Amino acid sequence: MFYLKDKTILVTGGTGSFGKKFISKVLEMDVKKVIIFSRDELKQYEMAQEYTDPRIRFFIGDVRDKERLFSAFDGVDVVIHAAALKHVGVCEYNPFEAVKTNINGAQNIIEAAIDRGVEKVIALSTDKAASPVNLYGATKLASDKLFVAANSYTGNKKTRFSVVRYGNVVGSRGSVVPFFKKIRVTGKIPITDERMTRFWITLNQGVQFVIDNLNRMKGGEIFVPKIPSMKVTDLAIAIAPECEVEFKGIRPGEKLHEAMITEDDARRTLDFGTYYVIQPEFPWWNAESSKGGKPLPDGFSYVSNTNDQWLSVEELRNLVRDKSS
Repeated sequence: MFYLKDKTILVTGGTGSFGKKFISKVLEMDVKKVIIFSRDELKQYEMAQEYTDPRIRFFIGDVRDKERLFSAFDGVDVVIHAAALKHVGVCEYNPFEAVKTNINGAQNIIEAAIDRGVEKVIALSTDKAASPVNLYGATKLASDKLFVAANSYTGNKKTRFSVVRYGNVVGSRGSVVPFFKKIRVTGKIPITDERMTRFWITLNQGVQFVIDNLNRMKGGEIFVPKIPSMKVTDLAIAIAPECEVEFKGIRPGEKLHEAMITEDDARRTLDFGTYYVIQPEFPWWNAESSKGGKPLPDGFSYVSNTNDQWLSVEELRNLVRDKSS
């Protein structure tokens, strides 16, 4: 990963689960500086006690504040945009707040990055952005489209934007794993529907995928890793085999199965073996940009219930036991 050598990297939402793991990873490389940009002073204070590397800087700010971003991006080479309002229920009941952070914040990131001459920006997306049924997914779909289209507005600037889209992260904040672990003491595990499936990725895998794509990206791609699916009922058995399962019914904004590539997106998606690339529809995107990728068959879609990779109960148990793996 020689691209990051001597670079200054800024991570929005850097005090979250992804940010902490990403920062730990890049500090092992010969980077010049890592800037944590987030709005929670307590989390920054606590993180500063844990991470004492002199290359780390902390910057209080909100992605809704364009002027603050302009200041923070001065001298920055790489931006990883991980800040978002991402709790489905919270976004459903606070829709304008989700729009301000996830959509307006994305546009602010784009404008500040172009103005400040940032080299590369990768925005983190979610499987909920493909055929969204909840507001969180809809705002992330809008964000994805903003970042892809931003490559057409850079003019003579060097800034390039790409997106990484993946599924649920084992043990991250807001994940079902800590919730199941907490509630198991009651002897009952609530599940919305016994048919429910999800894509599953570890924090390390997600971080490494982002770092890998900083090297691969040309600008405008949506990168999607090939990851396994799991049944939520299997996860409950893995975490709390002694508990009774209660089926509560699907909540507002929730899907039975998640998608990462829709059938319509698949027509412009290439298979690169361990990952997919949804190609941008740019005049300058050509065969050279797509070198090494194979077109997908007609009717293809990448959905959690039709995935050809599945995690067993034992594999889930091992992942949950070592959620940082």
